[in-house]
Amino acid sequence: MTEHETSYALTRPAYVGQSHLVMTDLALVSGFYQSMLGLKVLEKTPSGEVLGVCGQPLLTLTTDANVRAAPRNAAGLFHTAFLLPDRVELARWLRHAAHNNVALEGASDHLVSEAIYLSDPEGNGIEIYADRPHEKWKFHQDGMVEMATLRLDLQALYNSAPDDRWDGMPDGSAIGHIHLQVGNIPEADAFYRDVLGLKLMARYPGASFFATGSYHHHVAANIWNSRGAGVRTEHMTGLSDYTLRFNDKTALDKAVAKLDELEIKSEKRDSGVSLRDPWGIGLTLTA
Repeated sequence: MTEHETSYALTRPAYVGQSHLVMTDLALVSGFYQSMLGLKVLEKTPSGEVLGVCGQPLLTLTTDANVRAAPRNAAGLFHTAFLLPDRVELARWLRHAAHNNVALEGASDHLVSEAIYLSDPEGNGIEIYADRPHEKWKFHQDGMVEMATLRLDLQALYNSAPDDRWDGMPDGSAIGHIHLQVGNIPEADAFYRDVLGLKLMARYPGASFFATGSYHHHVAANIWNSRGAGVRTEHMTGLSDYTLRFNDKTALDKAVAKLDELEIKSEKRDSGVSLRDPWGIGLTLTA
């Protein structure tokens, strides 16, 4: 398998490391991520599995007897976005998806990236995407990035795929960003920008996009399905928590200091600093 350079998204001061989803049918959902997305089981636990790429954990799936399906308008996950190393790998995945009748829900050219959208068997949103080279992105004077939602020519992308065997998600794949459903945007801005120190990179109607180090977005938040949503209840399906990894310890220390200053409840663990966002979505800040 070809070795790929580390994606630009992961070289920034902070980036998304792992995501943790709760589901009712573990075997069904895990099978989907393995067969259709090409993740591999790295670890099995009594309550679930850890899936990843080339030994790198990306996705934890768990279940228990008390799990209940989250309503569609609950705060939580909009999609987990799996970043492939380049356009060739995106085309290769599309070819695999087409040959295995994966139901796609959309495809967009965002100028900075090309993205394909689908859902897992329990309705958790998924984006599979590849970034365009960073030097081709356009930035506004205020530092925000130019993004759009244009039609992606899936046929042309499919036609560009190498005619070879698909071996699963390639080395260098990662969670490029996580897109959340939240109750309101000003509160999301106040938490992700003002508390955690992420920069607001773009705005759409009803959505904000946050990142570090001039990436287009590591975290996004929207109210398209979830306007006014309150705090998630225990044992809900969907996004339980995710990890923000800091390459820059100064940025991590600054975020932790802000949590202390504002008396936002957090807990220091071996894995990092654990807290919840205003909608009860778990978050671990780690070096």
